[in-house]
Amino acid sequence: MSGRGNIPVSLRAMLISVLAAPLTLWAAAAPVSDPGAADQHEFAAAPAAHSPDALPLATRSLVNYLVPAIRLVRDDGKDVTLIDELNDGRPVVLNFIYTSCSGICPLASHIFSQLQYQLGAERDHVHLVSISVDPEQDTPARLRAYAQQYSAGPSWQHYTGSADASSAAQRAFDVYTGDKMGHTPVTLVRMAPGQPWVRFDGFATADMLLKELHGQGQVMAAASPTRP
Repeated sequence: MSGRGNIPVSLRAMLISVLAAPLTLWAAAAPVSDPGAADQHEFAAAPAAHSPDALPLATRSLVNYLVPAIRLVRDDGKDVTLIDELNDGRPVVLNFIYTSCSGICPLASHIFSQLQYQLGAERDHVHLVSISVDPEQDTPARLRAYAQQYSAGPSWQHYTGSADASSAAQRAFDVYTGDKMGHTPVTLVRMAPGQPWVRFDGFATADMLLKELHGQGQVMAAASPTRP
Protein backbone atom coordinates (compact mmCIF):
# COMPACT_ATOMS: atom_id res chain seq x y z
CA MET A 1 0.00 0.00 0.00
CA SER A 2 1.33 3.43 -0.91
CA GLY A 3 1.95 6.14 1.67
CA ARG A 4 -0.53 8.28 -0.22
CA GLY A 5 -3.52 6.57 1.43
CA ASN A 6 -6.10 4.01 0.33
CA ILE A 7 -6.12 5.04 -3.34
CA PRO A 8 -5.79 2.26 -5.91
CA VAL A 9 -2.86 2.35 -8.31
CA SER A 10 -5.33 2.43 -11.19
CA LEU A 11 -7.02 5.54 -9.79
CA ARG A 12 -3.70 7.36 -9.44
CA ALA A 13 -2.86 6.45 -13.01
CA MET A 14 -6.18 7.85 -14.21
CA LEU A 15 -5.60 11.09 -12.36
CA ILE A 16 -2.19 11.52 -13.96
CA SER A 17 -3.24 10.59 -17.49
CA VAL A 18 -6.69 12.19 -17.55
CA LEU A 19 -6.27 15.27 -15.41
CA ALA A 20 -2.55 15.79 -16.12
CA ALA A 21 -1.99 17.00 -12.56
CA PRO A 22 1.54 17.69 -11.35
CA LEU A 23 2.91 14.87 -9.24
CA THR A 24 3.53 17.24 -6.37
CA LEU A 25 -0.13 18.27 -6.30
CA TRP A 26 -1.29 14.65 -6.43
CA ALA A 27 1.01 13.69 -3.54
CA ALA A 28 -0.75 16.33 -1.46
CA ALA A 29 -4.18 15.12 -2.49
CA ALA A 30 -4.50 12.00 -0.33
CA PRO A 31 -7.60 11.52 1.81
CA VAL A 32 -7.77 10.78 5.51
CA SER A 33 -7.48 7.02 5.70
CA ASP A 34 -9.63 4.70 7.78
CA PRO A 35 -8.86 1.18 6.52
CA GLY A 36 -11.54 -0.38 8.68
CA ALA A 37 -14.28 1.80 7.23
CA ALA A 38 -13.11 2.30 3.65
CA ASP A 39 -15.64 1.32 1.05
CA GLN A 40 -15.17 -0.88 -1.97
CA HIS A 41 -16.44 1.31 -4.84
CA GLU A 42 -12.97 1.67 -6.35
CA PHE A 43 -11.82 1.55 -9.93
CA ALA A 44 -9.52 -1.47 -9.67
CA ALA A 45 -12.04 -3.54 -11.60
CA ALA A 46 -12.02 -1.17 -14.58
CA PRO A 47 -10.51 -3.09 -17.52
CA ALA A 48 -8.80 -0.06 -19.05
CA ALA A 49 -7.88 1.99 -16.02
CA HIS A 50 -4.94 3.68 -17.75
CA SER A 51 -7.15 5.07 -20.50
CA PRO A 52 -9.20 8.30 -20.35
CA ASP A 53 -12.15 6.15 -21.42
CA ALA A 54 -12.01 4.45 -18.00
CA LEU A 55 -13.58 7.53 -16.44
CA PRO A 56 -17.38 7.83 -16.62
CA LEU A 57 -18.34 10.44 -19.18
CA ALA A 58 -19.73 13.56 -17.48
CA THR A 59 -23.11 14.56 -18.85
CA ARG A 60 -24.36 18.11 -18.39
CA SER A 61 -27.93 19.20 -17.72
CA LEU A 62 -29.79 22.16 -16.24
CA VAL A 63 -32.03 21.56 -13.22
CA ASN A 64 -34.04 23.76 -10.87
CA TYR A 65 -33.83 22.53 -7.26
CA LEU A 66 -35.81 23.59 -4.22
CA VAL A 67 -33.46 23.48 -1.24
CA PRO A 68 -35.28 23.34 2.11
CA ALA A 69 -33.99 24.86 5.34
CA ILE A 70 -31.54 22.07 6.28
CA ARG A 71 -29.42 22.52 9.39
CA LEU A 72 -25.82 21.41 8.90
CA VAL A 73 -22.55 21.78 10.79
CA ARG A 74 -19.67 23.42 8.94
CA ASP A 75 -16.12 22.12 9.30
CA ASP A 76 -15.32 25.00 11.65
CA GLY A 77 -17.98 23.67 14.04
CA LYS A 78 -20.57 26.35 13.32
CA ASP A 79 -24.25 25.42 12.96
CA VAL A 80 -25.52 26.76 9.64
CA THR A 81 -28.47 26.53 7.27
CA LEU A 82 -27.61 25.06 3.88
CA ILE A 83 -29.69 27.56 1.92
CA ASP A 84 -27.92 30.47 3.64
CA GLU A 85 -24.53 28.96 2.86
CA LEU A 86 -25.49 28.58 -0.79
CA ASN A 87 -27.03 32.04 -1.11
CA ASP A 88 -24.10 34.20 -0.01
CA GLY A 89 -23.89 35.84 -3.45
CA ARG A 90 -21.01 33.81 -4.85
CA PRO A 91 -21.11 31.14 -7.56
CA VAL A 92 -21.32 27.69 -5.94
CA VAL A 93 -19.69 24.41 -6.92
CA LEU A 94 -21.07 21.53 -4.84
CA ASN A 95 -20.36 17.83 -4.42
CA PHE A 96 -20.95 15.00 -1.93
CA ILE A 97 -18.11 13.05 -0.31
CA TYR A 98 -17.11 11.17 2.82
CA THR A 99 -13.70 10.92 4.40
CA SER A 100 -13.24 7.13 4.51
CA CYS A 101 -14.18 6.78 0.84
CA SER A 102 -11.39 5.26 -1.23
CA GLY A 103 -12.74 5.44 -4.77
CA ILE A 104 -15.01 8.24 -5.98
CA CYS A 105 -14.30 10.81 -3.28
CA PRO A 106 -10.51 11.16 -3.60
CA LEU A 107 -10.89 11.88 -7.31
CA ALA A 108 -13.79 14.29 -6.73
CA SER A 109 -11.85 16.13 -4.03
CA HIS A 110 -8.72 16.20 -6.18
CA ILE A 111 -10.74 17.84 -8.95
CA PHE A 112 -11.93 20.48 -6.48
CA SER A 113 -8.34 21.01 -5.37
CA GLN A 114 -7.31 21.53 -9.01
CA LEU A 115 -10.22 23.91 -9.58
CA GLN A 116 -9.27 25.92 -6.53
CA TYR A 117 -5.72 26.21 -7.86
CA GLN A 118 -6.83 27.14 -11.38
CA LEU A 119 -9.17 29.83 -10.09
CA GLY A 120 -6.15 31.75 -8.86
CA ALA A 121 -7.13 35.22 -7.69
CA GLU A 122 -10.79 34.31 -8.23
CA ARG A 123 -10.75 31.52 -5.66
CA ASP A 124 -12.22 33.64 -2.85
CA HIS A 125 -15.13 34.64 -5.10
CA VAL A 126 -16.33 31.06 -5.69
CA HIS A 127 -17.80 28.92 -2.91
CA LEU A 128 -16.78 25.25 -3.06
CA VAL A 129 -19.14 23.11 -0.97
CA SER A 130 -18.56 19.44 -0.03
CA ILE A 131 -21.29 17.71 1.99
CA SER A 132 -20.62 14.43 3.80
CA VAL A 133 -22.84 11.43 3.13
CA ASP A 134 -21.42 9.74 6.26
CA PRO A 135 -22.23 12.24 9.02
CA GLU A 136 -22.01 9.65 11.81
CA GLN A 137 -18.27 9.32 11.19
CA ASP A 138 -17.44 12.66 9.63
CA THR A 139 -17.17 15.06 12.54
CA PRO A 140 -16.12 18.68 11.92
CA ALA A 141 -12.61 17.80 13.13
CA ARG A 142 -12.40 14.86 10.74
CA LEU A 143 -13.60 17.04 7.87
CA ARG A 144 -10.98 19.67 8.72
CA ALA A 145 -8.25 17.03 8.58
CA TYR A 146 -9.62 15.76 5.26
CA ALA A 147 -9.77 19.30 3.87
CA GLN A 148 -6.14 19.89 4.82
CA GLN A 149 -5.08 16.86 2.79
CA TYR A 150 -6.43 18.62 -0.30
CA SER A 151 -5.10 22.08 0.63
CA ALA A 152 -8.62 23.46 0.94
CA GLY A 153 -8.66 27.23 1.23
CA PRO A 154 -11.19 29.31 3.19
CA SER A 155 -13.67 29.33 0.30
CA TRP A 156 -13.85 25.53 0.14
CA GLN A 157 -15.92 24.33 3.07
CA HIS A 158 -17.05 20.88 4.19
CA TYR A 159 -20.31 20.11 5.96
CA THR A 160 -21.73 17.41 8.20
CA GLY A 161 -24.73 17.17 10.52
CA SER A 162 -27.32 14.64 11.57
CA ALA A 163 -28.10 11.59 9.45
CA ASP A 164 -31.50 13.09 8.64
CA ALA A 165 -29.94 16.40 7.60
CA SER A 166 -27.41 14.69 5.32
CA SER A 167 -30.15 12.60 3.73
CA ALA A 168 -32.29 15.71 3.22
CA ALA A 169 -29.41 17.49 1.49
CA GLN A 170 -28.84 14.50 -0.78
CA ARG A 171 -32.53 14.25 -1.61
CA ALA A 172 -32.69 17.99 -2.33
CA PHE A 173 -30.13 17.49 -5.12
CA ASP A 174 -31.45 14.12 -6.27
CA VAL A 175 -28.30 12.17 -5.33
CA TYR A 176 -29.68 10.07 -2.47
CA THR A 177 -29.04 6.31 -2.80
CA GLY A 178 -29.55 5.16 0.79
CA ASP A 179 -26.04 3.71 0.91
CA LYS A 180 -22.85 5.77 1.07
CA MET A 181 -20.99 3.06 -0.82
CA GLY A 182 -23.44 3.34 -3.68
CA HIS A 183 -23.17 7.05 -4.29
CA THR A 184 -22.14 8.23 -7.75
CA PRO A 185 -20.04 11.21 -8.87
CA VAL A 186 -22.20 14.31 -9.23
CA THR A 187 -21.03 17.92 -9.33
CA LEU A 188 -23.39 20.89 -9.30
CA VAL A 189 -22.66 24.47 -10.33
CA ARG A 190 -24.84 27.53 -9.83
CA MET A 191 -23.76 31.02 -10.80
CA ALA A 192 -26.15 32.97 -8.54
CA PRO A 193 -29.18 32.49 -6.28
CA GLY A 194 -32.35 31.98 -8.29
CA GLN A 195 -30.56 30.56 -11.32
CA PRO A 196 -30.75 26.91 -12.42
CA TRP A 197 -28.09 24.47 -11.34
CA VAL A 198 -25.77 22.92 -13.90
CA ARG A 199 -25.57 19.24 -13.03
CA PHE A 200 -22.68 17.02 -14.11
CA ASP A 201 -23.29 13.30 -13.74
CA GLY A 202 -19.90 11.63 -13.89
CA PHE A 203 -16.54 13.28 -13.31
CA ALA A 204 -16.44 16.88 -14.50
CA THR A 205 -12.80 17.93 -14.77
CA ALA A 206 -11.45 21.14 -13.27
CA ASP A 207 -11.21 22.60 -16.77
CA MET A 208 -14.89 21.86 -17.40
CA LEU A 209 -15.91 23.47 -14.13
CA LEU A 210 -13.71 26.50 -14.77
CA LYS A 211 -15.28 27.02 -18.19
CA GLU A 212 -18.71 26.74 -16.60
CA LEU A 213 -17.84 29.41 -14.05
CA HIS A 214 -16.57 31.63 -16.86
CA GLY A 215 -19.84 31.28 -18.78
CA GLN A 216 -18.40 28.98 -21.44
CA GLY A 217 -20.44 25.86 -20.67
CA GLN A 218 -22.61 24.52 -23.47
CA VAL A 219 -26.28 23.90 -22.79
CA MET A 220 -26.97 20.26 -23.55
CA ALA A 221 -30.52 20.13 -22.21
CA ALA A 222 -33.29 22.61 -21.48
CA ALA A 223 -33.92 23.41 -17.83
CA SER A 224 -36.13 20.72 -16.37
CA PRO A 225 -39.12 21.43 -14.11
CA THR A 226 -38.28 22.19 -10.51
CA ARG A 227 -37.56 19.02 -8.57
CA PRO A 228 -39.13 18.71 -5.11
